[in-house]
Amino acid sequence: MATGFSDEERAAMKQRAEELKTMKGLKGLAKLQKENEACLEAIEKLEGADRAIAERVHVIVLEEAPHLNPKTFYGFPAYAKDGKVVVFYQPASKFKTRYGTVSFDETAQLDDGPLWPVSFAVLEVTAEVEQKIRELVRRAAPAV
Repeated sequence: MATGFSDEERAAMKQRAEELKTMKGLKGLAKLQKENEACLEAIEKLEGADRAIAERVHVIVLEEAPHLNPKTFYGFPAYAKDGKVVVFYQPASKFKTRYGTVSFDETAQLDDGPLWPVSFAVLEVTAEVEQKIRELVRRAAPAV
């Protein structure tokens, strides 16, 4: 029985620490620009379906919730409001899983009674999948 963190989990934690270190001391527009660059770099490093999905999610979020700021979150492409992550894409390759996920953090306004989904497995972005992601992003991060 394995105990502790996997190599992938330890790498993700190191990545998050590096993200925080890189942003230390940056404020305002300089911080937003650096976070945007980090998000784009994270997407560019992906391959195959992970990259195609991450690129499409990036476009969807920028179109549906332009008030969210691109950044990285444990190395994942993420989008935040007031510094708090709302939505992110976790590529399958990150933890060697069968599928990547589009996930919503607790700041997302997806509440629907006592139970609601916050993570969605994505194998490819079809027209139907894109429409669902667009609806979720709009609900999760209203412009108001």
